[in-house]
Amino acid sequence: MPVQNCRPVPAPVLELSAGALASSASQPSLWPAATGCHGATSAAALVTTSSCHDPSALLLSPISVNLLPLVRKGGLGAWQQFGRGEVQEAREQHGCNQVTHLRSCFCYPTERNQQVELYPPRSRAGDVISASRMSSLPLSKKHCVSGPDPKSNSNCSSACSETFKMSSGPANEMPVKGSETDIDEGLYSRQLYVLGHEAMKHLQTSSVLVSGLRGLGVEIAKNIILGGVKAVTLHDQGTAQWTDLSSQFYLREEDIGKNRAEVSQPRLAELNSYVPVSTYTGALAEDFLSGFQVVVLTNTPLEDQLQVGEFCHSHGVKLVVADTRGLFGQLFCDFGEEMILTDTNGEQPLSAMVSMVTKDNPGVVTCLDEAQHGFESGDFVSFTEVQGMSELNGTCPIEIKVLGPYTFSICDTSGFSDYTRGGIVSQVKVPKKISFKSLLASLAEPDFVTTDFAKYSRPALLHIGFQALHQFCAQYGRLPRPHNEEDATELVSLAQAVNARALPAVQQDNLDEDLIRKLAYVAAGDLAPINAFIGGLAAQEVMKACSGKFMPIMQWLYFDALECLPEDKETLTEDKCLACQNRYDGQVAVFGSDLQEKLGNQKYFLVGAGALGCELLKNFAMIGLGCGEHGKVTITDMDTIEKSNLNRQFLFRPWDVTKLKSDTAAKAVRQINPHIRVMSHQNRVGPDTEHIYDDDFFQNLDGVANALDNVDARMYMDRRCVYYRKPLLESGTLGTKGNVQVVIPFLTESYSSSQDPPEKSIPICTLKNFPNAIEHTLQWARDEFEGLFKQPAENVNQYLLDPKFMEQNMRLAGTQPLEVLEALQRSLVLQRPQNWADCVTWAFHHWHAQYSNTIQQLLHNFPPDQVTSSGVPFWSGPKRCPHPLVFDVRNSLHLDYVMAAANLFAQTYGLRGSQDRAAVAILLQSVQIPEFTPRSGVKIHVSDQELQNTGASFDDSRLRELKLMLPSPEALPGFKMYPINFEKDDDSNFHMDFIVAASNLRAENYNIAPADRHKSKLIAGKIIPAIATTTAAIVGLVCLEMYKVVQGHQKLESYKNSFINLALPFFSFSEPLPPLRHQYYNQEWTLWDRFEVQGLQPNGEEMTLKQFLNYFKTQHKLEITMLSQGVCMLYSFFMPATKLKERLDQPITEIVSRVSKQKLGHHVRALVLELCCNDESGEDIEVPYVQYIIC
Repeated sequence: MPVQNCRPVPAPVLELSAGALASSASQPSLWPAATGCHGATSAAALVTTSSCHDPSALLLSPISVNLLPLVRKGGLGAWQQFGRGEVQEAREQHGCNQVTHLRSCFCYPTERNQQVELYPPRSRAGDVISASRMSSLPLSKKHCVSGPDPKSNSNCSSACSETFKMSSGPANEMPVKGSETDIDEGLYSRQLYVLGHEAMKHLQTSSVLVSGLRGLGVEIAKNIILGGVKAVTLHDQGTAQWTDLSSQFYLREEDIGKNRAEVSQPRLAELNSYVPVSTYTGALAEDFLSGFQVVVLTNTPLEDQLQVGEFCHSHGVKLVVADTRGLFGQLFCDFGEEMILTDTNGEQPLSAMVSMVTKDNPGVVTCLDEAQHGFESGDFVSFTEVQGMSELNGTCPIEIKVLGPYTFSICDTSGFSDYTRGGIVSQVKVPKKISFKSLLASLAEPDFVTTDFAKYSRPALLHIGFQALHQFCAQYGRLPRPHNEEDATELVSLAQAVNARALPAVQQDNLDEDLIRKLAYVAAGDLAPINAFIGGLAAQEVMKACSGKFMPIMQWLYFDALECLPEDKETLTEDKCLACQNRYDGQVAVFGSDLQEKLGNQKYFLVGAGALGCELLKNFAMIGLGCGEHGKVTITDMDTIEKSNLNRQFLFRPWDVTKLKSDTAAKAVRQINPHIRVMSHQNRVGPDTEHIYDDDFFQNLDGVANALDNVDARMYMDRRCVYYRKPLLESGTLGTKGNVQVVIPFLTESYSSSQDPPEKSIPICTLKNFPNAIEHTLQWARDEFEGLFKQPAENVNQYLLDPKFMEQNMRLAGTQPLEVLEALQRSLVLQRPQNWADCVTWAFHHWHAQYSNTIQQLLHNFPPDQVTSSGVPFWSGPKRCPHPLVFDVRNSLHLDYVMAAANLFAQTYGLRGSQDRAAVAILLQSVQIPEFTPRSGVKIHVSDQELQNTGASFDDSRLRELKLMLPSPEALPGFKMYPINFEKDDDSNFHMDFIVAASNLRAENYNIAPADRHKSKLIAGKIIPAIATTTAAIVGLVCLEMYKVVQGHQKLESYKNSFINLALPFFSFSEPLPPLRHQYYNQEWTLWDRFEVQGLQPNGEEMTLKQFLNYFKTQHKLEITMLSQGVCMLYSFFMPATKLKERLDQPITEIVSRVSKQKLGHHVRALVLELCCNDESGEDIEVPYVQYIIC
């Protein structure tokens, strides 16, 4: 469609409703031609559409999902690729001709948190917002609303509606700004990086009702209480039964017969003192329901669901319905006829630097080729700092059409001024208006979110099955008996009747009776992992309902994990699944008593007791893992509990802060199930602890579950599991994203089989001289911190204590020997302070050196008007021309820097600092700063390549001079310095004060927009966003895989690797990849195979190197050309003859000890030897490693 000149027109408002998804998608475009350009549209409700006729298939489009391919694991474990063939099949089946992109997102493990300050006790009452404040107006069916006139002379400024200017919140008119609501950033730190402050304020003004306190209900309540809503009311009229104890972790055996809500309330209330938790055991009357922003129904009859649902829909109360039945789960959302979403995906807005804008219709924007812009067609962008074509600056957001990785088109720019240079284009998040059908309407005409593309037709079948299940319960007053054929047949009949009455769009031509029978077999079961998964999802939907953040489930989600059932379907009988009046009855109803016994006798190693570790321990206790006579769970974590952990590591309480995580978690989980046999350790896993986690330890294990916070430890544990041939359950989260990878010996690849893409690093010259983004200045500030307050102190202490320091320093590469000695001279002679005033003076001088003198020197070398040899301005493209700063004591940022730097400098010398800003300001008046004159001949490198090409050399005489000038260690008896390790979560230690001030001052030098403390902490502290909902859901999936591992499933297709993103929402399940197969001669092998060589001969003597080489030549027809153990080379064909002759007659272990210069530990029973070999024809050949057994 040709693009028209922009003119004042009504701005379109697009509605996205559950029922209209398919119909709206079939239209090629919803934008009226009169809008003129791709952009500047009202932000009230903007929807990406594709030509797709199936509503469930269309769900891929508005949430922008890229299925080609999903990115590999980051620190999380393997993500699986959704194959191109499967996408093509989906396109052909559902008429889709477009699948839009989900931007690459990597998941990394959660770092440990550092905050120690406790949050205050509960101080606010749990008042609720009255029903009169809730909007119940129906959504307007018009597609346009009027807006203000466009900016004059700006073709890209068509109607900016007032809707775009507002901060849109949920449709029930809760306060938008939340000005009266304070947020405890110490507690909610990691969650704030997921939700943001505005969404968090909406949470804190929302009261939630959770009805039904069985396993699913308590999981939802736990997550939303941790999340920090205003108040939670627990509703349940039932009493605790034995079957509840299989998943309700806040019920005890002594609670049987008591009201579930009343028993659970005090335990849930401990989770978050900011959230009042009350109980209600009466009927759900309308006047009671009107006091809540969100109502959650679990374990509720369909008739009651419909009654509550109609009231909520007509009165602006958001509704979430969740149910689990054995291995099946159901979730429904109704957030009203009108809901405004402020952010549909939670991703950080993208930005790029502009290199060219054409004068055309439409105008084409080209970005610098340093990195792809990452935008998608339909995104909205704004422009700043464009020189020449200044009409683009400050316009309303413009919709774009992507033309390539570096180009996109905008509106008509033919009447604009000529583009000169510069400019930053930034993605703008635009609000979207969505609409929901009521439960009654949606029950008849459902829209589904697909959770597993391999089970694409299953949601519609389960929609019928769950309705039949409700009818069964209403008719018989109970659920179908576990694995009872009579009840299963009855449920099939009811399902057929439901299907016959269904509307044509829902009705199934061939009802899958086998699926309905399986639903009947397991419906009486109550499984903690299923509740954890569905409960995590449901709690996230509650947060969406409260905050307007992220795309809700539209509107039904069904899930099943039937792969968990025994592969031999004949093993389960009704007799084996009978209730025995114990805490595992809900699980025995699904899997039978045999699996329960196996679970109890499992020996598992849980590595990590953070968020994932706490959830895993809770699930282990619920399913009975390690609870038998011969079972055991060993957990290790060396960290202590900090305040920010409390928001999602739910086994910990405020009074546990500073205690060891592993000990506290073990103690807490014994309260959940006193039968669990758990042992806590405080060890880091790695080579240093292999004498603890040795052969005996691993050989006695049945499996390992990782709950780690770094990739190195993950890969180490992966190697250990491969070596000992143990199953590994791997998982991780990043905000609303998470994934699970299952590693099974001989059946799947390992965690380390695929490598992550390397992290993008910032060029050194960009950091030192040419920053163009706040990320650059923050990294520079972190480097400053290390270079000022840690490394110099460490070098001084090493110089004073290590007699070989000078010798070792001279071996350093390049100019490092000179740089280290110059730093020593500064620390011990030139800049050594004697008192606090000296520290302030140093900080003041350093401020001028960094933010004035250095910039003046840079501009002396490269003046603002300098032109390169090709005629291009030097200060263009990614190079931003800086300007020096002038210190102003009245500028709070300037004084912030001096205060932080002076205090940190004082700490490194053991001097007392000060927080008296007024006194410091007075001190600064007496400090004289010499005038700086730029020097000629100073070399400043423009690129890293230029830096590398410059030979690193220094004057030896200068080195000798420095050695003479340094005081000897003997002249400084008792003197030492105190290196400072960066700690981001303690707001009283000046660390983040320094980082924020240092970064934002440098940003001011280069005219870069500053970052507030919250954002600075995220980037500089490399904080991993985290939220309890994702953790709960991911761990539920982990434990579903554990069921399969314990049963010994042998089929690859039985296992599921998974990736989820609750913000979109998006789910991907796929079978693990098999291990890569290799071959030498006719022998196939994988990473799970090895040569096993018995080092001790029958005569009791150990095999020599010569015998080892001959063994492989005679037994395997392999000529070893190189042999190594770890980093030690034991043998090579090019080894000098004298050394070779010496080693050939030595035992292997003796050679290892001599080369490594370390004795083998008593715990070592075998060595891992790596081979390079030739076959009989002399060709290199790849072979497995050797397990060399020495005892």
